[in-house]
Amino acid sequence: MNFKSLAIKSLLLLSVSMMGACQSKTETQTPAPIEVEAPKTLQSFIESPLRDAEKARDQFRHPLETLEFFEVGPGKNVAEVWPGWYTNILAPYMAANDGTYTAILYSENMSERALARNAAFKEKFADTDTYGTIEYGAFGKDGGAILAPDSVDVILTFRNVHNWMGGGYVEQAFAEFYAALKPGGILGVVEHRLPESALQDPRGATGYVQESYMKALAKEAGFEFVESSEINANPRDTADHPMGVWTLPPRSAIPDEGSPEAVGFDAELYKNIGESDRATLKFRKPAAE
Repeated sequence: MNFKSLAIKSLLLLSVSMMGACQSKTETQTPAPIEVEAPKTLQSFIESPLRDAEKARDQFRHPLETLEFFEVGPGKNVAEVWPGWYTNILAPYMAANDGTYTAILYSENMSERALARNAAFKEKFADTDTYGTIEYGAFGKDGGAILAPDSVDVILTFRNVHNWMGGGYVEQAFAEFYAALKPGGILGVVEHRLPESALQDPRGATGYVQESYMKALAKEAGFEFVESSEINANPRDTADHPMGVWTLPPRSAIPDEGSPEAVGFDAELYKNIGESDRATLKFRKPAAE
């Protein structure tokens, strides 16, 4: 082999060696796969250990179906009136999904008991790592605007309409919700349901309210009725119990001994009915023209 042939062979061997080195280097520098974070769904927060003490009532309150029906979703400002049971779902969910949870507490002109509940709520949900930064509003009779006008996407209220009827400010409630919602915003109402065939007490003393009455209140305030759902229906509830809705779980009230209501009273019967039959109604503030 002459010198020229030897030089060519050496160059070929060097090229093959360099190509192998480059390939090896490329293989070792391949980036690791990007881990995709699991979706932060409503269901994941419903299943959270934060709610271990509350999950027994899911069978009556159907939180996933209810919140989806009311169009709760990422990026929205969702306000709950006189909150509590839903906060362990809504606050962390909204914080994790670029949204805002607004707790509308009792107004400052209400009872000392109500103000104590406000303080207890703020203390319980003060952990911003878990619940995000909760915004606050206030609502009560003659308490003023609950929030800035046109500021929230969804307002939710659970089993409160009869309280406002009893206090004489149910019309005020719907009017203030209308003012606080953005055009196109949703008002979601869940309430113990009185059959249309029964006589509606205008004070809501039994805790039960007819769907037609709530629809009329919403319409008077300017809302459009969107639809109703049977998510929270309970056909076993006849809505005619000795102590109103509070005869049923979770209150399971018992009449005073010797009272007319105590005659033939069977606590187990009411326990087996479960929680109340509930109307689930969705209203919308008309979009701006």
